[in-house]
Amino acid sequence: MKFSVQRESLLSPLQHVVGAVERKQTSPVLGNVLIEADDGYLTITASDSEIEMQARVEMHIDQTGSTTVPARKLLEICKNLSDSARIEFTLTGEKVVFKSGRSRFTLATLPADQFPKTAPLKEPQSVQLTATDLHRCIRNTAFSMAQQDVRFYLNGMLLEIGADRLSCVATDGHRLAYSQCTTEADPEMPVRAIIPRKSVGELQRLLGSTDTNDKVGLLVSPQHLQVQVGGVRITTKLIDGRFPDYNRVIPIDGNKELVIDCQTLKQSLVRASVLSNEKFRGVRFALQAGLLTVSSNNPDQEEAIDELEVDYQGESTEIGFNVTYLLDVLNSLEVENARIIVKDGNSSTLITPDSNDNNDSKYVVMPMRL
Repeated sequence: MKFSVQRESLLSPLQHVVGAVERKQTSPVLGNVLIEADDGYLTITASDSEIEMQARVEMHIDQTGSTTVPARKLLEICKNLSDSARIEFTLTGEKVVFKSGRSRFTLATLPADQFPKTAPLKEPQSVQLTATDLHRCIRNTAFSMAQQDVRFYLNGMLLEIGADRLSCVATDGHRLAYSQCTTEADPEMPVRAIIPRKSVGELQRLLGSTDTNDKVGLLVSPQHLQVQVGGVRITTKLIDGRFPDYNRVIPIDGNKELVIDCQTLKQSLVRASVLSNEKFRGVRFALQAGLLTVSSNNPDQEEAIDELEVDYQGESTEIGFNVTYLLDVLNSLEVENARIIVKDGNSSTLITPDSNDNNDSKYVVMPMRL
């Protein structure tokens, strides 16, 4: 195998796929990327056996072939060459030689046939979405996914695609994030898939770096999801489990409602969090006519109290929250004002954007005893 390429033409696809490579691998070959050079194309693939990321670029190939090379070492070499560098890549026996100007690097390889490539999906359903819609729904919900929960189906995000509707849902048992938008997608059968946490993160990163007007192609089978974004393809195993009925979690009996400026509330929460308990991160909301008091304290008997004028005329009530959960919600809202609906100090709170647009997001935060 032999080819010559500009640094950027090799660095860009490497950066797209290297996120799939785990630093601690169960097999040495999973620390490598698979490089395949055929007529007119260079294909780079990375995998951890759960997620596979593949980038393909068009270029002149002097000699076809395939091999695997250490992913992180190859990436660091490319990153530290000059922007205008041209790289000569040659496979000789069990070694790969990189030449660029007066620099020369020799890397060990492992055979390409040891690399665990994902088989083509069997009878998948095809769906087309816009990058904007998918990225927005993922970004608005991903932060609520659980981390290493024994309820494995919570360690991911639920993706639903129906006639003219795309929605994403994530929950860790203490909070829930739901986001939907209208879309032109019209699948033959409704799509319902739980995407693992790592795959959600890589998909979000990839969608954030692509043109918002691009179309995204999805292939869905019972066990796998494949997403094509430009010249990059992500194939991930799906979590086999039953996601909770999120409609039953979203409260509908809240009788106290206020609308507040997101930035103002965020700044108040950040101030109050300075003196909150470092372990539990609790803050207290005290609502009364025309006033919201945000307070916190810690075991050192330190206390923060912040008062905000609000348009609220309901009954007085108090409720405690994990301040991190509230800040995550406010950071995801893309509107000026948030609508907060509460019932009492023992019931879940519903937070929504105070606007009517294509994006419909709902956030549920469980109360916290302080």
